[in-house]
Amino acid sequence: MLEIENLTVEAGGREILHDLSLNVMSGYTTVLFGPNGSGKSTLLMTIMGFSGFKVKSGRIILNGEDITDLPVNERAKRGIGMMMQRPPNLIGVRLKDLVQVTGKGKVDPVALAEDLNMSAFLDRDVNVGFSGGEIKRSEILQLEAQGPCLLLLDEPESGVDLVSIEKLGVKVHELLQGPSHCAGWRQRSGKAALIITHTGQILDYVEADRGYVMCNGTVACSGNPRELLGEIRKMGYNECIRCKMNRSNLIREIA
Repeated sequence: MLEIENLTVEAGGREILHDLSLNVMSGYTTVLFGPNGSGKSTLLMTIMGFSGFKVKSGRIILNGEDITDLPVNERAKRGIGMMMQRPPNLIGVRLKDLVQVTGKGKVDPVALAEDLNMSAFLDRDVNVGFSGGEIKRSEILQLEAQGPCLLLLDEPESGVDLVSIEKLGVKVHELLQGPSHCAGWRQRSGKAALIITHTGQILDYVEADRGYVMCNGTVACSGNPRELLGEIRKMGYNECIRCKMNRSNLIREIA
C-alpha cells in the first residue's frame, strides 16, 4: 500500500535521506531499524507530509496514488495515521476534545480512554505534564479514534517504563489487528504499518512481516525482522554500514 521510490529529502539545509526505496505491503507490518541519526524519523515525517522536509527527488505512492506533494491533512484523509516520538504540547486543547474531533464524533472518548488507563487525562491539555508512557498512550488513543489504514509508529517503546511497555505493546498489537475500513484499499485483514524501532523491544508484542535497516539516510538491507534484530544485537549497526559500503564498492567495480 506504500511505495517509497528513490526518495531524497532535505531538511534544515542538508540532505538527510539519499535515494531511499522501500515498500509496505497491504495488511502487513514492516519494521525499520537503524541507529540514532540515520534518518528514520525524517522518513516518517516526510511520508506524513510535515513541513520542513523537502523532497528533492523520488516519489511517495499510497494505494496507487502519488501523494508526494499533498499536504498533511489530505494524507490523513487518505488513511495515514502517525504516532510521533516527541509530539508537541497542545496548550488549551483538551485530550477529550481532540479524540472527539479525530474520531469525527463517531467514537466514545471515555470508553477508549478507560481501556488505556487515560480517563483521568481527558480533561487535561494534550501532553502537558504527561510522562513518556502517558504521551505514548495518548498517541495510541488518538490513533484508535482516527482508525487509519496505514500506521506510522515512531519508536513506540521509547520513554516507556518496564511496567507500561507490556500494556502499550498489547494495545499496538490490537490496533494493528483491528479491521480497516478505508474505502478503495485493497488489503488483507488488519492494517498496514511501518514501525521505527531502535531497540527492537516492540517485537515482543507485534508480529512483524518484513524488516529494513537504515544507515546514513538510506536502506542498507532488508529481510526477516527477527533475524535482522538478532544480527544487530550481535554485531551492532556498524556491521550494517560496513556491509553496505562493501556492496557499493563491489557494484562500482562491476560497473
